[in-house]
Amino acid sequence: MQEETARSAIDTFISAFNASDDSYVTDLLSQALTSDVVFWGPLGRSEGIAAVEQFVLDIRRHPAGTGTMVRCSAVDMPDEWARYQWVFTTPDGGPRLAGTDVVHLRRSLIDQVIVFAGEIEPSAS
Repeated sequence: MQEETARSAIDTFISAFNASDDSYVTDLLSQALTSDVVFWGPLGRSEGIAAVEQFVLDIRRHPAGTGTMVRCSAVDMPDEWARYQWVFTTPDGGPRLAGTDVVHLRRSLIDQVIVFAGEIEPSAS
C-alpha cells in the first residue's frame, strides 16, 4: 500500500513536467507535494512548491524545445524513502537527461525531493 501511495505521488510530480500548459504545473505539484517541501536539486536546497515549480518550468523551457519526462523504473520503497529513475528527452532526439530521485513522504505527499541527475547525452537513434 505504501509503495502504491508513493508511486501515485511520484507520477503526479512527473506529470507536472509534461503538463499541456504551464498554468497546470502548480496544480499538479500541489497534488503531489506538501506546501513546505524541501527540494535538493542541481543548484542546491530550496523550499516550497514555488521553488519546485520554478525548477519544473525551467526544464519545460529547455532551449531544444519542450521535452518529455518519464519514470523509467519501478518505485522502490524500502522504508519511508522511495526512489525511482527518470529520463527527460527533448524533441527530435535532442539532449537527454537521466537520473534518480529519492523522495520522502508525509501524509501521502512528498515532503522532500533529492534529485541525482546524470549527464546530458544524445538519445539513442
